[in-house]
Amino acid sequence: QVQLVESGGGLVQSGGSLRLSCAASGRTFSNYATGWFRQAPGKKREFVAGIRRNGATTAYGDSVKGRFTISRDNMKNIVHLQMNSLKPEDTAVYSCAAYLDFELELRVRSSMYPYWGQGTQVTVSS
Repeated sequence: QVQLVESGGGLVQSGGSLRLSCAASGRTFSNYATGWFRQAPGKKREFVAGIRRNGATTAYGDSVKGRFTISRDNMKNIVHLQMNSLKPEDTAVYSCAAYLDFELELRVRSSMYPYWGQGTQVTVSS
């Protein structure tokens, strides 16, 4: 299995930017698709972005399209989430997750991701 560790969260003002990282260890990371999810207090976990194992296909949640960008470097076993134009409603715990990627479409449901990191807090002040 693969182990995931997130970093890069913190406090930022509205309109600012943050870059989250998800570092992987264990199995060959280039075989895994990776997704970012977030969960705010009292809300359901939400799909933020995902990327196929070769990086050729990405997907974004509607609330972050045009502001967030997901990328990966398989040589360094890392996935980044660049978050721009942050809003207070982006405040949440952000977690990366992964699954062995042998399918035609990128998964967007959190229940379909078996491997998870511990999460990192992102707080956007108004």
